[in-house]
Amino acid sequence: MNPRLTPLASALLLALSSPVLAETAAEKSAVELDTVEVHEDRVVKPSSVKYTEPLRDIPQTITVVTKEVMDQQNLIGLRDVLSTLPGITFGAGEGGGGYGDSINLRGFNANNDITADGVRDSAQYTRTDNFNLESLELINGANSAYSGAGSVGGSINLVSKAAREGDFNTFTVGAGTDGFGRTTLDSNIDFENGQALRLNAMVHRNDVPDRDVEEYKRWGFAPSFAIGLGSDTRFTLSYLHQHDENTPEYGLPYFAAYGGLLPGVSRESYFGYRNMDKQEIDVDMLTGVFEHDFNDGLTLRSLARYQKVDQYTLVNPTQGTWCLDSGINPANGTVCANPGTFLPSGPRGTTRDTSNGLAVSQTDLTARFATGSVEHALVAGVSFAHETFDLDNGNTQRNADGTTPAYPLMDLHDPDNYYTGPVNYIRSGKTSGTLDNQAIYLFDTLKFNPQWELALGARYEHNEGDSRILTFATPANGGGVTVGDTMRNEDDLFSYRAGLVYKPAENSSIYLSYANSKTPSKASVNATCTDQTCEVDPETAVNIELGTKWDLLGEKLALTAAVFRNERQNYKVASGDPLTPEQQLDGEARVDGVALGVAGRITDAWSIFANYTYLDSEVVQGVSDHVKETTGIDAQAGNPLPSTPEHSASVWTTYALQNWTFGYGVGYQGSFVTASTDNAPEVKSYTMHRAMIGYQFGSSFGLQLNVDNLFDKQYFTRVRNNGWATPGAARSVVLTATYKF
Repeated sequence: MNPRLTPLASALLLALSSPVLAETAAEKSAVELDTVEVHEDRVVKPSSVKYTEPLRDIPQTITVVTKEVMDQQNLIGLRDVLSTLPGITFGAGEGGGGYGDSINLRGFNANNDITADGVRDSAQYTRTDNFNLESLELINGANSAYSGAGSVGGSINLVSKAAREGDFNTFTVGAGTDGFGRTTLDSNIDFENGQALRLNAMVHRNDVPDRDVEEYKRWGFAPSFAIGLGSDTRFTLSYLHQHDENTPEYGLPYFAAYGGLLPGVSRESYFGYRNMDKQEIDVDMLTGVFEHDFNDGLTLRSLARYQKVDQYTLVNPTQGTWCLDSGINPANGTVCANPGTFLPSGPRGTTRDTSNGLAVSQTDLTARFATGSVEHALVAGVSFAHETFDLDNGNTQRNADGTTPAYPLMDLHDPDNYYTGPVNYIRSGKTSGTLDNQAIYLFDTLKFNPQWELALGARYEHNEGDSRILTFATPANGGGVTVGDTMRNEDDLFSYRAGLVYKPAENSSIYLSYANSKTPSKASVNATCTDQTCEVDPETAVNIELGTKWDLLGEKLALTAAVFRNERQNYKVASGDPLTPEQQLDGEARVDGVALGVAGRITDAWSIFANYTYLDSEVVQGVSDHVKETTGIDAQAGNPLPSTPEHSASVWTTYALQNWTFGYGVGYQGSFVTASTDNAPEVKSYTMHRAMIGYQFGSSFGLQLNVDNLFDKQYFTRVRNNGWATPGAARSVVLTATYKF
């Protein structure tokens, strides 16, 4: 038995035997939707019990996208939702964990900063569906004190649905262009004895608009059962299963020097292999939450979760040698031999079979009390997590002896994307890893009087992980196995945050906050540290933010504004010293920015959800002190960070007129560079529009028509510096019928 599992198992048993208290309502007029409090169609409090105050009084920029806003815009996958929030871009998502969501938030990688119900969701996979989500919370700035070791850009929290009081049933059927078909069910049965059962289910498929091959197919169900609702002691048990069968999107040849898409290439072309490329995902998540109210001022909450994510991918990325009709290779400007062709090369047939396991226990004690004239809202907590990662990788398009077959030329204008070569899976490696994290944390909001509040928080955690890689030789090379060393990283991390809040009026706040984040060399279970990084101290980043929040029009409309600095103070760079093999913490980068937001209702009929972000990014130092002192050269210094647009904004607004609802949205993303080098390729800016018309036939039945990318704008996302990008979805139309009973 693994001794590391013993304390974790004990923690899980503790969580499953501990009572928990529900959160104190931030506003009595709010309607509670699971753990999300909604008032006048806008969220007034985050889902986590670690946040004891309304959004208005939290000294941090937090943007909440409700399920209603997602449904109005027909936003279904995680990337769909995040694409409407400024300051976020996407990468191709390969790296250590394989193909999946790759997110850049305010200039910094946020792949390891995704949580589900406040618990880290670290597996690298594509989160394609929101059928079991109540909302999405984008929490900006250094957030290690709240969610553990992470980056300075922020974190993304997915809030799951759960059984609750009240009866309701919502059934939807959607159909549209590009083979779109979708059915969902959200049914909650209140047995009126403190018990309730909720079932969410989904079946979905769609092709990618204006693409010949890519498609998404999935189904899922999520039951949730609660007992003790309306009483002092409650327990909720929830389960989620989702199965995906997708075609990975790698897209088209993209060279900024040629304006992006190569001349002569059709937007519909597919340069992989339609009969080979696949992505299969299975997600299983079991969550138990106990809640107990000791009294009005003391609460306890314990969550235990087991999650397993399996993903199998076989991919043929858009990589190789391009030869334009002019006889020029766009990668280097040299003359090429076969005009109008593409010769595949690189990671063709790459096959990865991954499995991520997570067991976590998190317990929070919330106390409200006073010391003299000072009121306190204190949260103390402890968490234990054990993660596992297994990867079996190789290549399926190989000769029997493991050698690479000769790939035929493709027509640049009409590629033959059907694979007819040899099919033999040749294993090349096997990686296994674990990550254990134990943390204690404490937060306190001190209210000195109606005008002044001080929010303090600190987290101490022990983070320990290991990984081992086995390398397999091909049959042609003897088929031997090389067992690599087990690489280990162990760090103690201390994160903190502080925010001073001044309330000029009850409906407003002005705040100044300061927080740090810690990132160890093994920040995620699927990452591997090396001889050059395992013993390097954790990276440190800080965030400072000055902002204001106002609730106007009878608290129906929320306005926010903030200026901030996110700074990586010491990230790892190569030492440049042959006598010092380990990397050095001499790198430094910063992002200065402005964030503006508005959410809620301008009138009873007119609602709005809009955000704007300005980012001024810069590499302060990109080499070690040794290199800088001995050579005087730092080629990256002064250049902007990659994938960080200076300007980005989005607006979604709806207007209700009797039984009709009209919605319109505009999203703008500014240009950005793909690397922090001189004369780096630049990705073009774009503006995208969407529209919605809905009609309600009485209280039970409604129809909604959505048009995405209204003007059929051609744009690109997930741009790789080595020559390919994913085209944004072309115009699509979806009609959805909703029946409530």
